[in-house]
Amino acid sequence: MATARPIAAEAAPQPAKIACVKNKNQSGFTLYELLITLMIVGVVLLLGLPNLAGFTQNSRMTSTANDLHAAFHLARTEAARAKTNITICASANSMDAAANCGGTWDQGFIVFVDEDGDLSRAGATETVLRAHPSARTGVILAIANDATYFSYASTGLGRGDVGGLPAMTQAIICDERGNIKAAGGNSAARLFVTTPLGRATILRDMDLIDGALTAMGKTCP
Repeated sequence: MATARPIAAEAAPQPAKIACVKNKNQSGFTLYELLITLMIVGVVLLLGLPNLAGFTQNSRMTSTANDLHAAFHLARTEAARAKTNITICASANSMDAAANCGGTWDQGFIVFVDEDGDLSRAGATETVLRAHPSARTGVILAIANDATYFSYASTGLGRGDVGGLPAMTQAIICDERGNIKAAGGNSAARLFVTTPLGRATILRDMDLIDGALTAMGKTCP
């Protein structure tokens, strides 16, 4: 007698899988937030740009005055050390290998060994010790007596007027603002003064600058 085979149970139907979609948060600005941000940026620019412009102008003025002062200090020190004449002069070709005196201070200037004291470079030994390019944009220089040089003797003291040409005594350094009160109560302009002995200094007193301009018969700007 045949044994009855058990009937295989039918597989139970599997539930359908439902795909899950994760929501992603979108980041960004709303129109309202964007308008507020633009308003804040506008206010910052409105208040900050004038101060930034003034800072840039003051930086140029300070740099120009300090470069001139450093050149005089170098010339005086080197004259005493090397026991020779050292001359500072305006130069229209200050950055060239053959740089020489000639031109105006705003075109540039050089400090060089002036062995024969004739205010002109000649010979391989009359080397340039320092050269400065033309003045920075917007910087104006007014020079007393339109002097174009200052020369130190081997003693480290000024040689005075050489060959009947006036040596530099004063220079006004300014920009489009002129002689107005700047931050700290000082003038926006600078007064560069060198004594006959060759001691140089920088002043920012408005009255002194006004007096110097009057004595020079010049304006700045």
